[in-house]
Amino acid sequence: MNTNYNNSEIDNLAANTIRFLAADAVEKANSGHPGLPMGMADCAFVLWSRFLRFNPKDPEWAGRDRFILSPGHGSTLLYAMLHLSGYDVSLDDLKNFRQWGSKTPGHPEYGCIPGVEMTTGPLGQGFATGVGMAIAAKMTAARLNRETSLFGAHRIFGIVSDGDLMEGVSSETASLAGHLKLGNIVYIYDDNRISIEGSTDLTFSESVAERFKAYGWQVIQIDGHNHREIADALEKGISNTDRPTLIKARTHIGFGAPNKQGTAGVHGAPLGEDELKAAKENLGWPSDRSFYIPQEVAELFARRIIDLKGGYDEWMRLFEQWQKSYPDLKKQTEAQWIERQINRLEEDLIKNFSPDSAATRKLSGDVMQKIADYLSGFCGGSADLAPSTNTYLKAYDSIQADKFSGRNLHFGIREHGMGAILNGMALYGGLIPFGATFLQFADYMRPAIRLAAMMKLPVIYIFTHDSIFLGEDGPTHQPVEHIASLRTIPNLTVIRPADGIEVAMGWINALRNHHGPTALILTRQGVPKIDRLASFTPDKVHKGAYILSESSDKYPELVLIASGSELHLAANAGKKLSDEGYGIRVLSVPSVEIFMQQSAEYRNSILPQKNAKVVVIEAAGLMGWGDIIRNPLLKIGIEEFGKSAPNNILAEKYGFTVEHIIVKIKSWLDKLDS
Repeated sequence: MNTNYNNSEIDNLAANTIRFLAADAVEKANSGHPGLPMGMADCAFVLWSRFLRFNPKDPEWAGRDRFILSPGHGSTLLYAMLHLSGYDVSLDDLKNFRQWGSKTPGHPEYGCIPGVEMTTGPLGQGFATGVGMAIAAKMTAARLNRETSLFGAHRIFGIVSDGDLMEGVSSETASLAGHLKLGNIVYIYDDNRISIEGSTDLTFSESVAERFKAYGWQVIQIDGHNHREIADALEKGISNTDRPTLIKARTHIGFGAPNKQGTAGVHGAPLGEDELKAAKENLGWPSDRSFYIPQEVAELFARRIIDLKGGYDEWMRLFEQWQKSYPDLKKQTEAQWIERQINRLEEDLIKNFSPDSAATRKLSGDVMQKIADYLSGFCGGSADLAPSTNTYLKAYDSIQADKFSGRNLHFGIREHGMGAILNGMALYGGLIPFGATFLQFADYMRPAIRLAAMMKLPVIYIFTHDSIFLGEDGPTHQPVEHIASLRTIPNLTVIRPADGIEVAMGWINALRNHHGPTALILTRQGVPKIDRLASFTPDKVHKGAYILSESSDKYPELVLIASGSELHLAANAGKKLSDEGYGIRVLSVPSVEIFMQQSAEYRNSILPQKNAKVVVIEAAGLMGWGDIIRNPLLKIGIEEFGKSAPNNILAEKYGFTVEHIIVKIKSWLDKLDS
């Protein structure tokens, strides 16, 4: 096997250290993917030892370069680099790879260990999220730099794989990155031509280089094991500030393994004791040692950390000077200031926001204009739907390649890409990102939403056209199962407001939710302003559910629950039933998730557990309500796809009128009593 790539002896020693730390970790776990780390060790070594700017003692340093391992199955490559580079990742952590409670799980997880910039594993997500980081860096520079290039003057580096480039989300975001001329992206493409089923020739015969050139990227083709070529390519990528760069590195998966190099057999399974020993012998490595780090290699990385410290210290000196020179800008970056602004905004909305009947998408748009005035980091856009979702911030410019000082992003018709980009913006920090589309198309975003929930990112989604009542567009655009489906995602807060005050408080909840994403579910059609009890105060919306109305002289024998556009139906049906002598309580439940976080005492105080029958009314699939409510339960929802027709006709045909609801309730009560 030819392993002579004219690299220096110490460079080869360092690259092999990375290879075998990764392979040893997989072998010890008897599980994992050694092929990618062994194949990309040379590229990772050159990048981390010569180009990547970081500080292991301050891993959240704002001036650092970001590194994303998009093919997260090669996680031991990242863990080896973090250990060698001085991060809080020990050899014991490498030895505990993929074990219960380990800091080194099978795929990198954001928050497990310092230096992991995002959770990766679903292919394409790292590639796409890095585009969001690059956009955020440009926006942050435009927002905060004054007579300095202190902010945003760094790169988003990444390793991407064949699988990443096959997934559609990478195409969506690569297209936008080229359009925006994001010259702060430098990705190394691990062109090893092997996937799980075998050679990529089975499915992947396009010219990746020509595709990315068409997107507007700089493409550089190299031997991914030649350190000089790797370094030259990285220098060219860094120096090209007008185009993102894809370095197409031809590599050998499982490099060094005499019988498995270049085969699918090394992709997703340990080498095995014999092949690992043979690989070490083939590359001149001590075959009787595991997790071995030569002293020369440890010293090389130690020197790199020292060298980087000077740049870090200079950046911190300039940052301290910037804070003194621009106290107003400094203030806008502080969490306490943002919280105070949200509190002021809430007071303003309660005092001055008195909307009449309107679609909740319009009411939301009105609130968003106020939010933008209070919070300078509030920014985002839609998947080519701003006029329909009412999400354009009217007082601010649009983001384009030559202007990143605006607040409005045009994602194009790229929902999945939009979701991933929002994650990147949230991970970058300093911004409050939002993205909008029709609720039906949340399905296109679901993988990115799931990752946002997993990483606990404060991303805000605006999903409009929330039911069959969007009308004539018909079932392809009419969501049915989507609200219930979103509610099943752990750590995602779903809010479906019924009128202006609930929209306003829903936005306040979303802005205060720093521990996960929020989905605001909004109507296309107009909804009436809701009458409430005299004792109502807007802060009750923050509990996720509250008593809207009730029969004053009777213990509630029947509780009507609704959200969004069905709340007024529940209220009016409740009033008529109350007039007929029923003891009625009507609950507004804009957010099931927030309600379930309240104390048992509060939940039981508004949803009586004894002798009360419950009716849930939502123009959607009602999966999940039976898990929340143990009382006798009638669900009035929709369990089929809709039809194309005006919304008033749909309401009549599907039984979402006060008269139909009362008939269903009485029929149900008769059956219970019989």
